[in-house]
Amino acid sequence: MKNRHILKRFLPYYAKYRKIMIFDLICASVTTICELLLPMIARHITGTATDSPVDLTVRLILSVGIGYMALRIIDTLANFYMAYQGHVMGTRMETDMRSDLFRHLEKLSFSYYQNTKIGSLMSRITSDLFDVTEFSHHCPEEIFIVGIKIIVSFIILLFINIPLTLIVFAILPIMIVCSLHFRRPMRKCFKERRTQIGEINACVEDSLLGIRVVKSFANEDIEIEKFEKDNQRLVELKDESYKYMALFQCTTRFFDGLLYIVVVVIGGLFMRNGAIQPQDFVAYILYVTTLLTSVKVIINFMEQFENGLTGIERFVEVMDTEPDIVDKENAIDPGKLKGNIKFDNVTFRYSEENEYVLQDINIDIKEGQSVALVGPSGGGKTTICNLIPRFYEVENGVVSVDGINVNDMQMKKLRENIGIVQQDVYLFSGTVIDNILYGKPGASREDAEEAAKMAGAHDFIMSLPNGYDTYVGERGVKLSGGQKQRISIARVFLKNPPILILDEATSALDNESERIVQDSLAKLSKGRTVLTIAHRLTTIKNSDVILVLTEKGIEERGNHEELIEKKGLYYSLYNA
Repeated sequence: MKNRHILKRFLPYYAKYRKIMIFDLICASVTTICELLLPMIARHITGTATDSPVDLTVRLILSVGIGYMALRIIDTLANFYMAYQGHVMGTRMETDMRSDLFRHLEKLSFSYYQNTKIGSLMSRITSDLFDVTEFSHHCPEEIFIVGIKIIVSFIILLFINIPLTLIVFAILPIMIVCSLHFRRPMRKCFKERRTQIGEINACVEDSLLGIRVVKSFANEDIEIEKFEKDNQRLVELKDESYKYMALFQCTTRFFDGLLYIVVVVIGGLFMRNGAIQPQDFVAYILYVTTLLTSVKVIINFMEQFENGLTGIERFVEVMDTEPDIVDKENAIDPGKLKGNIKFDNVTFRYSEENEYVLQDINIDIKEGQSVALVGPSGGGKTTICNLIPRFYEVENGVVSVDGINVNDMQMKKLRENIGIVQQDVYLFSGTVIDNILYGKPGASREDAEEAAKMAGAHDFIMSLPNGYDTYVGERGVKLSGGQKQRISIARVFLKNPPILILDEATSALDNESERIVQDSLAKLSKGRTVLTIAHRLTTIKNSDVILVLTEKGIEERGNHEELIEKKGLYYSLYNA
């Protein structure tokens, strides 16, 4: 990614803090002036001592010292502002970027997360942006300060001795070009380091979230081996980046010495021939020292610059990823939907590389109907349910609710009308009440407790150590499968949507838990349009319509009695 594009995306973050930035640069000007005045003071005192020793009085020396001390006090205050407010500005910019990145991640479609490791995204949203604080205020500061020093030093040195100045400034570009020769491989290493840190995060997350599986198979050694492999790769990348950094610094150091030799030797010859005065020579060396210090600062800053730029580049990569699914410009708010669902010649595949999951599917579900989707895996049951809330875009055909194409609705408003109960229940780290209220943010505690009673969850919740305020652990690890499922059902009860999708909601439960959850689902389904995906066919016998899906599409449709009489695929599945 080109620096120009990266910086173009980064610069707008300065807008909110331009006043701090402007005053920061004013302070940078003050500190630079103070530094540039010192050689002139030394030149003045040395010149007076050489040309007219009598005029070098104690009063003159003290006056110069007091004046310079006053400048240094101003310089100290300016530095304090730069160090304090500069970092505060950088921290706020980093925070703004992190907030924007998280908001953007929340907008991205399911397809993005199917191809991206969560650990890598964690790295981008945390460690990748750590260097932004330093980069955001040091970058303009250092460029501004060095620019002033180089221009002012060049002008002053020309007044002292033109030939020597031209020689010095002829060497400087060579020094910069040779030093920056290692910039490209350095940046590549820094980016690979950050990518590898993301891989380590993904490895750790994967292993720790699956710690029960790891321990049940006694595969701790395998996990350690996988981690060590990623960890060693990070060491190799760091070693390589340090090699280029060392070459970078050694080149700078060599030219640093070369410039001093040139100034001392050629300047000494000029002074011997009377082309330069002793006091001017002293000032010249001091200015060259200031100049070299500035060049070294900017060259050494390149490491920080590359670190920051690499972090911003990885930030921009995610921000430049457009969501696959977005609201149309004039998307409508459908309000409270009734639940008439229609699939009209729908064709869908997950990507161009994949085969079609659905082809020319036609389904017409009336308000309040219960429809069951059954059949072997790979038939598209879950896909059909995912297309109703528009988690994916259809390739051809139309999915509509109450006669409105789901593509024409505001996604948020559409999804507010749909409740989903899945086999793999996800509970957020927090309390029981927090997880129930997630179904309807802003609802009262009383409403949440009523929803729990309707879901058959109230009694077991009250038996927990702190009732509704019991901490459920990460992903609800402190609760059983049946308990987690009933909390998820309570969440949907609280949401109270007209359309309900049950995706194998009881298949992972034991018989007793399944019975309790089935009773809860029966209450939840009343008065709603319900789509149920089920492998246990005994659970969907009472459905109004049963659709039997295979890779060929919908092979059979009808109620339980009709399909049994046909003695087709459903009959075989049911008897099996």
